[in-house]
Amino acid sequence: MKHSLFVLAMAVSMLAAAPFSHATIIQYTANLSGPNETPATASPGTGSAVVTIDDVANTMRVEVMFSGLLGNTTAAHIHCCTANPLTGTAGVATTTPTFAGFPLGVTSGTYDNILDMTLASSYNPSFVTAHGGTIALAEADLFNGMSLDESYFNIHTTLFGGGEIRGFLTQVPGQVPEPATLALLGFGLVGLGWSRHKKV
Repeated sequence: MKHSLFVLAMAVSMLAAAPFSHATIIQYTANLSGPNETPATASPGTGSAVVTIDDVANTMRVEVMFSGLLGNTTAAHIHCCTANPLTGTAGVATTTPTFAGFPLGVTSGTYDNILDMTLASSYNPSFVTAHGGTIALAEADLFNGMSLDESYFNIHTTLFGGGEIRGFLTQVPGQVPEPATLALLGFGLVGLGWSRHKKV
């Protein structure tokens, strides 16, 4: 039994000493509306966006649903990075003049596309220039801005050139294991081992 407890304690100590790695799949969501614009619009339009990042494959999947717009769509982008989280405006970070294949000239629609974030065509050239001049640096800054709640999804229309509905992208919680959770798991294993030791 002493040997078993020693092995268990060693396993827990190795777990505690191991470097914590971040999840490679990170998902963000946004609720799109007129009041979320700056300045706010009176649009009754609504929508939702889901952006899924794979920081190993360097891809970004963009899924959008929208309806009830007053104007016809002219463009859609992700803007980054605002000076403060969840407020303000920023320049276009992604493909210009709009996401490839995004439904234009409509008041409702859906969109689903995967962008290769190693390609210059996935970015606004001015965003790349302003963020170090390379695709790798632009990608890092965009992903960092998203993680800090400093990016938003914006749909532009014929009536609202600056954007009719938008929403800040926020990370879906519970995707990255927290160190505290792993520590509790370790203590639980030790407690289980000690309990069994006392019963023998």
